[in-house]
Amino acid sequence: MFDTFWQFAVKRQKIFMDRVNGHPPPWTDDPVLAYYRFTNPYRASDRVSQFVIQNVLYEGDDTPEEIFFRLILFKLFNCIHTWKWMCSRLEFPTLASFDADTYAEALDELVKRQVRIYSAAYMMPNPNLGSVRKHHNHLKLIRLMLDKELPSRITDARSLEAVSDLLKEIPSIGPFLSFQYAIDLNYSDFLKFSEMEFVVAGPGAINGIQKCFVDTGRLNYADVIRAVSDIREEELARLGLNFTDLWGRPLQLIDLQNLFCEVDKYSRVVHPSVRGSSTRTRIKQKFRHSSHGLPQWYPPKWQLKVPKHLMEVHQTHSRATRDLFESEFDL
Repeated sequence: MFDTFWQFAVKRQKIFMDRVNGHPPPWTDDPVLAYYRFTNPYRASDRVSQFVIQNVLYEGDDTPEEIFFRLILFKLFNCIHTWKWMCSRLEFPTLASFDADTYAEALDELVKRQVRIYSAAYMMPNPNLGSVRKHHNHLKLIRLMLDKELPSRITDARSLEAVSDLLKEIPSIGPFLSFQYAIDLNYSDFLKFSEMEFVVAGPGAINGIQKCFVDTGRLNYADVIRAVSDIREEELARLGLNFTDLWGRPLQLIDLQNLFCEVDKYSRVVHPSVRGSSTRTRIKQKFRHSSHGLPQWYPPKWQLKVPKHLMEVHQTHSRATRDLFESEFDL
């Protein structure tokens, strides 16, 4: 299983790089990777993360308060078409114009059309703030965060873990979700923490770790991820594997956390006899090839050596997507 972990990482990253570089399919001879959907080894390369970076964090007012507001508004639903709908109905979201009731009415309309407004990526607990509908409570949750002056307190935080701890103070946001939100906020320019300083293992990653290691000694799951990061190059060399990094950026702790989660899914087909604590035995999501390109744009502070033609996409991509709002919902 641990050999499979590295083999999966190499093969999945190759698929990503081949697609980005415009190579025609098939991108792999691995039938499982070709048939099922898996996230990229680098979290920031995934479709939703790319949308967040390009269209939420780096578009609009760049004050910490506005960035925080936009990011939380998106992540509570974590759904691209929900964000597009709010933009089409209410203009580009700003803290100054935010009214929970007005936003709730806009989302009510989408619900009436029987369009899901939440992503399946995270289970978003209902904060139970007095409304019958879950999305109404989540919009109230934003106001609660603002009343607690969370943006300014996060700006003053001295570590990525401290940012996560502040987010954990909010009802319905647990350790793993607060870590994910902290990573997203850290993509912006107002936070500059290393992704190598803090990690939280989610349920999928925990199951993947359990499958890879019979005994982790006295290490907790976060320590296991750190230890695996420390031996990355040694393990790749041992297996004779050549991993293509993200234009000069090595795998970070968050990326290894994601990889353990994805290898847990991958092993359900490749190593069905290997069991962790989860009882899941199949992979639900199938891979669907999109004819759209894969424009890549990463936080400038990372100083990645991304090919120029890919970096230039960001200049027109975000506004162009908004032109599609009305047609996308047949309005």
